Amino acid sequence: MAALLTLSASRGSARAETAYYTTRSVLAEFFPKSERVTFRTVTLDGSLRTRLAQRLGYAPPKDRYTIFIATTQGKVDGYAVIDEEKGLHQPITFATRLSPRGAIERIEIMVYREPRGDEVRDPRFRKQFEGKTAQDPLRLNRDIDAVSGATVSSASLAVGAHRATVLIEELALGLSTLASAPASPSKVAGQ
Repeated sequence: MAALLTLSASRGSARAETAYYTTRSVLAEFFPKSERVTFRTVTLDGSLRTRLAQRLGYAPPKDRYTIFIATTQGKVDGYAVIDEEKGLHQPITFATRLSPRGAIERIEIMVYREPRGDEVRDPRFRKQFEGKTAQDPLRLNRDIDAVSGATVSSASLAVGAHRATVLIEELALGLSTLASAPASPSKVAGQ
């Protein structure tokens, strides 16, 4: 797939923007054997925003998220989240493919806008995320090794990948760790 290279002026300096995937192309590559890929857009209400903030450790940066759901014969093949996380100066657009149980299967950079640091596209770096779930903290230089010369971009992808796992648990699987906490005695039925 040919990359699109655009140079533009940003705050007086040249900035490279390289697009590697469109939404359609990344979903086709993520789910080549699926019969259908549909989507569900969720607007975060106050309680959901609060729950996500508690799980993530920060307020979700967007008010709406779109979850892509790949299915074959009514069975979920997997999920995908397309999101952005700020790099050093510009956002990095990336897609995360997750298993039906919410584990990361693949991450792809869709658009990279920084003049340096695109080494995070290297398969060796991205492979570190495979199998990770919302229970994995994805801390840089503990759980995920940063790419030399691309530390900020590495950290950005770790934050974004973790957010994708939490979003899938909360918005698609309904596996909130907060919701599964035992009820207080005053809220138990019959008391």
